[in-house]
Amino acid sequence: MTRILHVLDHSLPMHSGYTFRTRALLRAQMARGWDVRGLTGHRHTLSGGMEEVVDGLHFHRTPGAPATGTPLLREWRDIAAHAEAIDSLVRDWRPDVIHAHSPVLNAIAAQRVARRHGIPLIYEIRAFWEDAAVGNGTGTEGSPRYWLTRQLETHAVRAADAVAVICEGLRGDLVARGVDARKIIVSPNGVDLDQFGAPVPRDPALAAKLGLEGGDIVGFIGSFYDYEGLDDLIAAMPRLVRARPSAKLLLVGGGPMEAALRAQATASPFADHIVFVGRVPHDQVEHYYAQVDILAYPRKAMRLTDLVTPLKPLEAMAQGRLVAASSVGGHRELIEDGVTGTLFTPDDPAAIAAALATLLSDRSGWDARREVARRFVEKERNWSSNILRYEPVYQRLLDRPQAARAAA
Repeated sequence: MTRILHVLDHSLPMHSGYTFRTRALLRAQMARGWDVRGLTGHRHTLSGGMEEVVDGLHFHRTPGAPATGTPLLREWRDIAAHAEAIDSLVRDWRPDVIHAHSPVLNAIAAQRVARRHGIPLIYEIRAFWEDAAVGNGTGTEGSPRYWLTRQLETHAVRAADAVAVICEGLRGDLVARGVDARKIIVSPNGVDLDQFGAPVPRDPALAAKLGLEGGDIVGFIGSFYDYEGLDDLIAAMPRLVRARPSAKLLLVGGGPMEAALRAQATASPFADHIVFVGRVPHDQVEHYYAQVDILAYPRKAMRLTDLVTPLKPLEAMAQGRLVAASSVGGHRELIEDGVTGTLFTPDDPAAIAAALATLLSDRSGWDARREVARRFVEKERNWSSNILRYEPVYQRLLDRPQAARAAA
């Protein structure tokens, strides 16, 4: 039985798009008959023991606390601790392949161990670390730290035996850096339809509790980061309500921008049309999807959103919801305007309001669009089929002589 060790930033029971993709990937690989484990670094902050099984998945943890000191010294120490934990698990469990996932610190730690033991390594990039830092407000494009991180990313890609990315935007950027396109596979975000593919009926009691009865409901379910553009969505509400007086906005989730967004909503002349729910347990999320007519994703235009495809629009399509999103590159990979969803100009509250009002004014084509979007997810973004993209890569790496791996 093929053994795959996934080297991760964090995992379940923490909740994020990162952990949900990891869960789907590991579950699909286990269903394929592979023996799979994950090892997280110091950014996994929930205590639960150095080895635990969560949702049927086997995880190990890097011991110790995150390092302190200057950013460069801190990260170097975290890489060393992570590499030591990987090495210990490799000696004990003997995986056939190491599959390291972004950020690049995981790839650097994993590569040290992979070379030492002659184990093939695939590096999977979900977003470039330097662009994610800009999107999260912790970095500046063009800064020395940004440049250094970009160089580390390029080095890690060239040192890996194979590279996986989640979308064509990331692949194109690596090819532009001179990376051989034949080394890269695209393994797009997907949905576990066994777990998230059966929409539940709308709960009238929950609608009443939230004050949503009889309304045109626009929703966002996810993390409240600046790059998600939720401030633009709130700013669009006065125009939308004037066009559609029963329109309401349901915001489910939380994150760094939550306080600012709540303050903005309170100051809106239509504050009573904006409902914040906060975070909800993941097994209850589908009940909130069922309350929403249109899921809106107003991501701002920047490198991160142009290069990276999100997961949430796919979940909305699987749940039979209409999708409206800004026309950034990551959304254009997922959504065909007028066919599987509606695209509007990013960073433009007036464009958001106009697109939503147009959709809400004519529901005659809604069922057909929902069906087309659902079929797209089933055919193109279903984890049970996406997993097949890894198999030939793993096999090619395993077919290489061990001496060649160690020398690579």
